[in-house]
Amino acid sequence: MTDTTSPTLTGAFSDAELRDIRADFAILGTVVNGAPLVYLDSGATSQKPRQVLDAERYFYEHDNAAVHRGAHTLAALATESFEDARAVVARFVGAADDEIVWTSNATEGINLVAYAISNASLGRGGDDALRIGPGDEIVVTEMEHHANLIPWQELAARTGATLRFIPILDDGSLDLDRLDSIVTERTRVLAFTHVSNVLGIVNPVDVLVARARAVGAVTVLDACQSAPHLTLDLKALGVDFAVFSGHKMLGPTGIGVLYGRSELLNALPPFLTGGSMITTVTMESAQYLPAPQRFEAGTQRVSQTVGLAAAVRYLETVGMHRIAEHEAALGERLVAGLAALPGVTVLGQAAGLHRVGLASFDLAGVHSHDVGQFLDDRGIAVRVGHHCAQPLHRRFGVTSTTRASAYLYSTADEIDQVVDGVRDAATFFGVTR
Repeated sequence: MTDTTSPTLTGAFSDAELRDIRADFAILGTVVNGAPLVYLDSGATSQKPRQVLDAERYFYEHDNAAVHRGAHTLAALATESFEDARAVVARFVGAADDEIVWTSNATEGINLVAYAISNASLGRGGDDALRIGPGDEIVVTEMEHHANLIPWQELAARTGATLRFIPILDDGSLDLDRLDSIVTERTRVLAFTHVSNVLGIVNPVDVLVARARAVGAVTVLDACQSAPHLTLDLKALGVDFAVFSGHKMLGPTGIGVLYGRSELLNALPPFLTGGSMITTVTMESAQYLPAPQRFEAGTQRVSQTVGLAAAVRYLETVGMHRIAEHEAALGERLVAGLAALPGVTVLGQAAGLHRVGLASFDLAGVHSHDVGQFLDDRGIAVRVGHHCAQPLHRRFGVTSTTRASAYLYSTADEIDQVVDGVRDAATFFGVTR
């Protein structure tokens, strides 16, 4: 791809199309330890195409100014770029402009919702429907990233609510047979991941949302591993809040998105306070702007929003349906190749469930750090550790795994190189079973 204004491509990626896409990512030409880089750590952070880098640089060179704070030309241009980015991202996820709040990352977005609910629960504004106290329950799943677990642990501790979780079955799927007994009339919040960052499994959002609605609970969706890879329509999914991070979807670091239904955002009291989010301030009190500005205190991350908008335009030009198809094929190839190796256990091989191009595995008797180092010696970049999901790893009886995660620029040959590398690692470390 050399021009993000070109018509959206259709069908499967041809070899030529994939070469054109890869040409937009200069870093993919890097040599690591004498070998061409094979980057399969996109689940942690994606690489950035030149279109995103150029957009952010152009902003700094031509339009840089503080937004919503000046009447001069540059301030107007910066504000226009800032709000245009909001509109681009809103369209990308099926939301209205005023339902998109800029944050530093998804973690901040989840904390924003949790602390705002905490403030409402303390009587500092907010709607009764968003207040939590003793006797109420917050429900998560056993596969959550720590960012969608610890904030809810803290909210439960502050309010006296009880934290419960939906367990995982041996195949990595959620135990939905227990859903009705866990998500009950006491449940006030149901927070869950759309796609597990360890298992790659796409969870049944419709089933979870339907149960939450039946008992009047608010839903919070972690879309960090779905927004970059799947067509996402948050209105159609019916969730109340959702978060995702720019750096996982070709955008810059330091920019995240919180989606919230307009009526709920405006019912929440602010989390961070200061300049730019107020209407009137006296020495005794303050009045706050409506959402989204009420949650955007202080100097904003303007260039990052511009970069994220460029990333979204790039993804839209390629076509999210095509990206999903490409990655699903790579994911199947990855799981099949790894699962066939002696001594390798792939976490979460639920049959018939949709998954993205991601797999985490354990090599018997070998620490994931050693596997990762072995692969890095060949120029292959993967993630090692517990991936900020210790409870999930504990559920499967391991402390860490090696994770390979693909993206639109990944190739079948790179998948095969990972599988071959793990096979050689097993031989090198003497794994025979």
